[in-house]
Parts: sequence; structure tokens; C-alpha cells
Amino acid sequence: MTSSLKVLRTYAKLSDPSLTALPPTVYFSHTKHTLTIFDAYPKALFHFLVLPRLSADESDLTDLRTLLRQHASGPGAGATLRVLADEAARLRGVVEEEMRARYGFAWDVWVGFHAVPSMEHLHLHVISSDLTAPALKTKRHYNSFSPRAGFFVPLAEVRTWFDDAAAAKVPRLAPEEYEPRLKYALECFRCEQPAKNMPALKKHLQDEFDALRKREGKSKKHRREAEDESASGTAKGKGKKVARLS
Repeated sequence: MTSSLKVLRTYAKLSDPSLTALPPTVYFSHTKHTLTIFDAYPKALFHFLVLPRLSADESDLTDLRTLLRQHASGPGAGATLRVLADEAARLRGVVEEEMRARYGFAWDVWVGFHAVPSMEHLHLHVISSDLTAPALKTKRHYNSFSPRAGFFVPLAEVRTWFDDAAAAKVPRLAPEEYEPRLKYALECFRCEQPAKNMPALKKHLQDEFDALRKREGKSKKHRREAEDESASGTAKGKGKKVARLS
């Protein structure tokens, strides 16, 4: 049986027919170079993983540190990062479209890597910024994505490591540096309000998301009313013009 820690690598080595035969709870889409799957334990309303695919003779891509080591010896790592970024950008658009269809508005979508991932094989998270899913249960879960903890490294930042010639600016991604961040005190990433425990934090995050939905609903209603009023004014203006010309 494949270790759960290595299941992503197993997926990344599958051929096209085998990929599309994956369960619908796993498979979302694929390209020649990438595989996109649903996170098995989503921490937000939308949560996907984008993986680089591997052929049998390709080198290992365990995590970001592996990719950085490869970058030091050749251009292949940069190409891998580019195809992940391109697919993540496409996926982000799909997610935002689905947000509008389901909820009537789109909110922030985060794209990035865990500095010290818990599963083997490089994977890029594409996750909505609500953090309100049932699987978000522990302090480690929350701090692994909270922007304030710094354990989740945005894709835009990672790309600068590959563009910047100054290697000293690239972090070592050492577990002893990043693991303590998972134990940071709980506080809302939006308003910095502290929480005494996860149930309290989750309630606060849900309240904030509900308030955001309410604000967006009002804004949408106001925009629609303004558009209707503008259209009505335009129609009246056209009517007057036609009357003067008749």
C-alpha cells in the first residue's frame, strides 16, 4: 500500500488514461505537465493542489528545497515553476467564476507553497481565503495558511527566488525555522483579533466571512440599482431627443 505521505508522487507518475480514472473526489484536471487535484482535507471552501507531473526517468521533486537545488544546477527548475504558475493562474480564474456562480461575488484566492510540506512531492496550493472548511481543525492547520505566520509562502515570493541572482536572499526552508510558526498564538489574519481556541477562531472566521458576503450583497444591490437608474435616465433622454426630432 502506498504511504499517504507519498500518494502525491504516485499521482504525478500516472499516465493520462490512469489520471482520468482517478476518483472524482481526487481528480480535477491535468495538462501535459501538471495535475490538479482536490485537497483531500480542504481547509477552505475552495482548495486545490497543483502538481508537476513526472515521467519514470525524471528526477525527484520532493519539495521546494529540491526545486531550489535543481535551480542551482540548471534551468529546468524554473520551467517547472512556470508551468505550475500558469496552471494556477488558469485555476484561479475558474475558482473565481465558481465563486460568483455560487455566492454572487469573488474573494481572495491564495496561491503558494508550504515552506515545510507534510507530504512528499512538490505541490502548489490554490486556496480561497475564507478558511472556513470543516477540515480546518487545529492550530497547525490554521497557521499553515495564515499569512501572518509566514509558513505559507506566496507563489509570487517564491518566483523572486528564481529570478534573483543573490542566492543569499533565498531562505534555507529549514524545518527548525518554520515548524515553530505552526505553534503561533491564534489570531485572525484579517483583523488580528486573538482567539482562545480553535472553536472560537473558527466562529470568528465564519462571522467575518458572513459579514463579507453581506457587504458584497449590499454593494451588488447598490450597483444594480445605480445601473438601473442610469439606464432609465438614458432611456428618458433618448425619448426626449426622439420627441424633439419628430
